[in-house]
Amino acid sequence: MKSFTAAVLMLALAGCAAEQSMSNNAASPGTGSCKVTSNAEIAALFDRWNQSLQTGDPHKVAANYAERSILLPTVSNKPRLTVADKEDYFRHFLADRPSGKIDFSYIELGCNSAVDAGLYTFTFARTGEVVKARYTYTYRWDGAQWLITSHHSSAMPEKE
Repeated sequence: MKSFTAAVLMLALAGCAAEQSMSNNAASPGTGSCKVTSNAEIAALFDRWNQSLQTGDPHKVAANYAERSILLPTVSNKPRLTVADKEDYFRHFLADRPSGKIDFSYIELGCNSAVDAGLYTFTFARTGEVVKARYTYTYRWDGAQWLITSHHSSAMPEKE
């Protein structure tokens, strides 16, 4: 009788564990399966970001970033964590009317995540200044869209 009771108890516990595991997957959109993506789709995310720069609206640029994300910008020493921080940075950055162009890109695809790192050039319409920089964007699929989770940009250290 003891072995029968132990077997029933073990099956009940196994069933609870399986049910808990399934409910965890259902509660977390995007974690149960991977979003099918491509290098082209991830590369287009820079175009989306760059187009938001063209609006001149810091709120539209900041909308590309996940709620929990970090921006380590080229022309500021301050890490930008909140939406307000990012909008403040872009309010100043956008004043010179920047436009970016990818010069070299290396994309790594993961399950509901992607990394795009490389080199880009910014031209500032108001000043005519051209800045070459390195970049890294990390993205996460939130179940509806790709959002930036980290963005690092730094001016090239060596002059050409």
